[in-house]
Amino acid sequence: MTETRRLHSFNRPLLLKIIGMLALVAALLWAAWVSRELTEPHQQIVTVRLAETIAGFVDAEARGQQDPEASQARVLAFLQASERAVAEMGTNGRVVLVGEAVLAGDAPDATDELRARIARQLEQGGRQ
Repeated sequence: MTETRRLHSFNRPLLLKIIGMLALVAALLWAAWVSRELTEPHQQIVTVRLAETIAGFVDAEARGQQDPEASQARVLAFLQASERAVAEMGTNGRVVLVGEAVLAGDAPDATDELRARIARQLEQGGRQ
């Protein structure tokens, strides 16, 4: 029994050092993770050519030989759909800049995505 006590008293400082070292490593890993989370940008910035997209649609409507009231209704529906599409694109930390209004540098252009979302909005509006 005396031998067992000696082993416990001998191992206790070593055990405390090991636990302390593990706690230090865990604290350093946690600090590194927190630092990375705080320094990494969580926003994605994209641009869209909204005026160009709207102007293209309005020009196509103006060239068409259609009823002015029906054409006006389609333009209004397109404008509402484009507003909803831009709002939808600007979620989850994504920033959407209108390319005609800002100098965005090398921000990716998401105009094709905008057009697809507008088309989807128009399709959904037609079914409701």
